Amino acid sequence: MFSHVMLGANDIAASKAFYDAALGALGVPEGAIDEIGRIVYAHAGSRFVVRTPLNGEPATGANGGTLGFLAGSPAEVDAWHAAGLSAGGTAIEDPPGIRDVTEGRQVYLAYLRDPAGNKLCAFYRVK
Repeated sequence: MFSHVMLGANDIAASKAFYDAALGALGVPEGAIDEIGRIVYAHAGSRFVVRTPLNGEPATGANGGTLGFLAGSPAEVDAWHAAGLSAGGTAIEDPPGIRDVTEGRQVYLAYLRDPAGNKLCAFYRVK
């Protein structure tokens, strides 16, 4: 469904340090800054892009929006959370762990805010 996802950032260097660490914990290669200053992450046929807003206004986190990254295990979720915290992210909501969702399904997840305030989640489906 998606060709790419793009989030805004106010500090490209801080965002690159954060996403290189957090996404690296999920096996995503380090991002590259392209000729127009965007950080581009390419992995498994998808692209995730971080850039300063085109309109020149400050980047802000989307109210009610969350970007979820698929993890391969609960250990990857934990590693993502720890790496993101150590690279300038902010812990939000409950600590990493199992959540019961609908109809007996369980997920293991964790939430962070990136340096620009975007709400992120690492997600692993337990059952």
